[in-house]
Amino acid sequence: NWSKLNALIGSKDGKKFREIAQEYTLEVLLNYANQHLKILSKRYLLQRIPGTLGLQVLDQDMGDEIRTVYSLSGGESFLVSLALALGLASLSSNKMKVESLFIDEGFGSLDPTTLNIAMDALERLHDQGRKVGVISHVQEMTERIPVQIQVLKHPNGKSAVEVVAI
Repeated sequence: NWSKLNALIGSKDGKKFREIAQEYTLEVLLNYANQHLKILSKRYLLQRIPGTLGLQVLDQDMGDEIRTVYSLSGGESFLVSLALALGLASLSSNKMKVESLFIDEGFGSLDPTTLNIAMDALERLHDQGRKVGVISHVQEMTERIPVQIQVLKHPNGKSAVEVVAI
């Protein structure tokens, strides 16, 4: 019995058990991320590369083609990353409440339709009581963000910060 148990999860440094726990946690994370990704884009499904902790994307619009994460465009990568971040927040919320999400850039790579989908998702998070902070230079976003912290350049090389409520 000890030999069987050792073959399944044993190693003196705990590596086998740690890998099993990491694989399980990644599967749970991907389940949450795919729930969010389905809202952002029905085209993609995140999967774990079998036998590894690596990720791949199932592209349902391309006949269920399996793609590497490196083959995604900037906009596609942004949506997948956002889904993973939201999935991580969902995973964490079982043990603790994740109340804030901060996103630095990435919106400039989105086409207008995808930008609208991403903004809708962020607004839903805000409506659920989460604080969402976004750093962006995309002008179209300013119309949809009601409270903004704007950094204004001055000609003397200094900047000023201004809170603007629309």
